[in-house]
Amino acid sequence: MEEPEPAGAAQPGLRSLLPPREFLGSRKGQLLLAESVLSFIIFICYIASLAASFMMAPLLEFLLALFLFFAYASKLNEKFKGLYWPLTDFLRCVTAAIIYFAISIAAVSKYSDGASKAAGVFGFVATIVFAIDFYITFNDLLGFLKQGSSDPPEGHKSE
Repeated sequence: MEEPEPAGAAQPGLRSLLPPREFLGSRKGQLLLAESVLSFIIFICYIASLAASFMMAPLLEFLLALFLFFAYASKLNEKFKGLYWPLTDFLRCVTAAIIYFAISIAAVSKYSDGASKAAGVFGFVATIVFAIDFYITFNDLLGFLKQGSSDPPEGHKSE
């Protein structure tokens, strides 16, 4: 007869949904996690504010960051070679940084409620996080272009 598992033990099915610890400890994993958390906070702030017309940008960025987080964590970037993942990630980060910067300026300067101001401040923080991410990704892309190879950069194969 088998011994029953303790009540606090995680089920194997649930464990497969969580990203591996190696990815959570990596720079890319931490940046993607920070981007998705910040985007979700900004989305909630815009819902509660007078600047609710800006809520679509953080929602889209949250969903894209969450998708890339799970895509890199489950190594979809190694399975689907048709999409050049670092370039996709770079374009996402550049557009997100520009959009967050623009709507944060508008939210802070045009609206006077606290939720709009909080969304603007979190938007400026998100702009910095996305800028760091696209700077790192850009350096990886430059290294790849200087190398002249058709393989993706080594930093993104494991992340």
